[in-house]
Amino acid sequence: MSTYKLGLEYALAQDQKDALKHYRKLFHIPKDKEGNDWLYFTGNSLGLQPKSTKSYINQELDDWAKLGVEGHFEAKNPWMSYHEYLTKSMAKIVGAKPIEVVVTNTLTTNLHLLMVSFYQPTKTKYKIVTESDAFPSDRYAVQTQLDFHGFDADKGLIEWKPRKGEELLNIEDLETILEDQGDEIALLLIGGVNYYTGQYLDLKRIAELGHAKNCMVGIDLAHGAGNIKPELHNSGVDFAAWCTYKYLNSGPGSLAGLFVHEKHAYNKDLKRFAGWWSHNKSTRFNMRQPLDVIPGAEGWQLSNPPVLSMAAIKASLDMFNEVGMDALRKKSIKLTGYFEYLIHEMNNDKIKIITPLNPKERGCQLSIQVKNADKSLHKKLIEAHIITDWREPDVIRCAPTPLYNTFEDVFKMVEKLKKILND
Repeated sequence: MSTYKLGLEYALAQDQKDALKHYRKLFHIPKDKEGNDWLYFTGNSLGLQPKSTKSYINQELDDWAKLGVEGHFEAKNPWMSYHEYLTKSMAKIVGAKPIEVVVTNTLTTNLHLLMVSFYQPTKTKYKIVTESDAFPSDRYAVQTQLDFHGFDADKGLIEWKPRKGEELLNIEDLETILEDQGDEIALLLIGGVNYYTGQYLDLKRIAELGHAKNCMVGIDLAHGAGNIKPELHNSGVDFAAWCTYKYLNSGPGSLAGLFVHEKHAYNKDLKRFAGWWSHNKSTRFNMRQPLDVIPGAEGWQLSNPPVLSMAAIKASLDMFNEVGMDALRKKSIKLTGYFEYLIHEMNNDKIKIITPLNPKERGCQLSIQVKNADKSLHKKLIEAHIITDWREPDVIRCAPTPLYNTFEDVFKMVEKLKKILND
């Protein structure tokens, strides 16, 4: 933290030196009635729209208008194979091989489809481990999977909890859970970056611990993709899924990503719920062929993809491919470190950062706990033209996103927060 300095002059100087500074101009920034930019710190909930997105979608609308159904093969970007335009870029973002990645369905749908394949319980080995404060959708998915297989969801769900008086998870506690109950655990389904605290967990270590007890290991990367470098292939996890509308800026409710490790790519005996897009491309349109599953992650597709959503994803991924995760991560660490520095320099005993202080254990999100606060604080921030994310009971989640947030944004946000807390 000692490398940072106070004052607006320092923030402006850092923005001038920022190698990625021109990318901000490529996004639509929300504005107030006077036309001034809002301070937007909610890329961890919904990323901003790239200005190029409209032209990418319009290309497909134009081809649909001109070609009708022939657009599947004759469009500038033929719809039949449109998802393939996304694969290599998405694989780079999550550290995977192209055969391991596909963009399809939505996040929780993908988690259910993957659990059909990788959660194969027996009467004695059926339990599922997840973090105690997992995102609700993950919890509901796990509980209903247990119920679907005829198990008591309360007994079958094991929670990996922070220690008493702490907010963060400790890997040694997961190790203890597996040592004590590993023979009864079939699956670990863990949020790679916790949505609430922003803690980035050691995926490779989690995979090693789970596999040592013959458990399958899956990761929800909703808050990780486009934020940290998860290196999914090298981590050894069996599967992962993530949305694309947060850090990947693809628009509300857009399609999700799915990862299946290469070691499972050619195992056609894996149970699955299939659809015609799971089937061999060369015979798919013969219609009367028995299921011939495509190797790799593509084998978990179900239906022909919604091209308009994929066009928005392509607009964003083309930008990510140009910038690269190394450059994004470098700026993210510096920008979030500056944010942390300014929060600490407030010397306000009302606030506490519950996100790990080690940059290797977090992405760009800082979760700020405010003593005795309620949602009125969030309202005051909105009134000050600051968009953050309120989470009960007393946390504001703030994500200075490196593609479009600046050091000046961070400085102004902290100054306004300081004033709100002092009033």
